[in-house]
Amino acid sequence: MTRPLAITDDGDLLDDLVRVAAAAGSQLDVAHAPALARPYWSHAPIVVVGDDLADAVAASGPPGRPKVFLATRQGGDPDSWRRCVAVGAQGMVELPEGELRLVEEFADALEPFPRAGVVVGVVGGNGGAGASLLSACLALSASRRKLRTLLVDADPLGGGIDVLLGQEEAKGARWADFVSREGRVSSAALQAALPAFGELTVLAFHRGQVEAIPPEAMRSVLEAGRRGFDLVVVDLPRHLDAAAAEALSRASSTLLLVTADVRGVLAAAQVLGEVRRHTGAVGMVLRPGVLEEAVVATSLDLPCAGHLADQPRLATALNKGDLTLIDRRSVLGHFCATLLTDLMAA
Repeated sequence: MTRPLAITDDGDLLDDLVRVAAAAGSQLDVAHAPALARPYWSHAPIVVVGDDLADAVAASGPPGRPKVFLATRQGGDPDSWRRCVAVGAQGMVELPEGELRLVEEFADALEPFPRAGVVVGVVGGNGGAGASLLSACLALSASRRKLRTLLVDADPLGGGIDVLLGQEEAKGARWADFVSREGRVSSAALQAALPAFGELTVLAFHRGQVEAIPPEAMRSVLEAGRRGFDLVVVDLPRHLDAAAAEALSRASSTLLLVTADVRGVLAAAQVLGEVRRHTGAVGMVLRPGVLEEAVVATSLDLPCAGHLADQPRLATALNKGDLTLIDRRSVLGHFCATLLTDLMAA
């Protein structure tokens, strides 16, 4: 892969740019004069021209291209904007204050084949409604369609989405490896670090003591997921913490599982009140009970995305970590396939 190009003869500025590139997971090609930059100019994913050589670069008449930035350590110099325009840059970055922005620009330019993934949240209206099961099955159904899928466990007290998949011993990173992340996460690095099974990649918790997920870490992971995956499914806790609220705010749609009985609807109404503080894109998945769909939908003022029927022998299979019962021919598998079609179309 080609590397970002830096055109500067300023040692202090170059040190800043090397640090920025390292933060974005890359190295630099460096040209200390405009003539030395010519072989790299058109092919580099991003070009950063130092303020010290901007006039010389402009005088050399390089062809126009996107992703060119002027970098300066001389904040407040009114002539910098003239040089920015002269060199054909799309923006100016003052260092070191603008390092984070430049890291983002580097990471964007280096991202291979960025996608525009759909983020779907799943939350139970009451305990035992089956949110984790639906999350896992929805992700499995997508991966069987050859959609690149990321399944994110956002419920630290849920027992582990990897256990539900029967993959708790799988090698790879867990949430504890990401809790300190505040900046951008490369989607390629995320995929390389996490356990994967075909087209399905899973981010779960370690066993034992669980650290709360900072909202900044959740934001970084979900943004990387949107860029690198076709679908991101987030298994949310009923008691929303800051990370779950962050996930809800970034979800294209959220599914609330509701059991069709009085206590189930009352509990779901409590959860829904909290969910609606962070997103308006909520649909209901109805579990069997004594109440009719119209009664539940009116009580919660929610559209029904589908009915999730019970499946015989599922509890036994789950205790064995066996999800082979969930295929296209099963009740649950057929439901997830239909639901997935609707979610991706929307």
